Amino acid sequence: MEKKSHSPIRVDLEKGKRYAWCTCSHSSDQPFCDGSHRAHNATPSMVFTAEETKEAYLCTCKKTGNPPYWDGSHNA
Repeated sequence: MEKKSHSPIRVDLEKGKRYAWCTCSHSSDQPFCDGSHRAHNATPSMVFTAEETKEAYLCTCKKTGNPPYWDGSHNA
């Protein structure tokens, strides 16, 4: 079984665009949802709208206190 990385992923967010952040870790399109949670009966994605155009780091360990943004809760 391949070990999954829990490092945050840098993304470029666009103001006003909606994103679906993976909350279950099953997505092969981390940090975004690809619908894999359905097959695993896991938690659904968290949909959010970017408030500004910016570079952001999104959490992949799912332990952040500020989802979907990485807050250093898990040091990869």
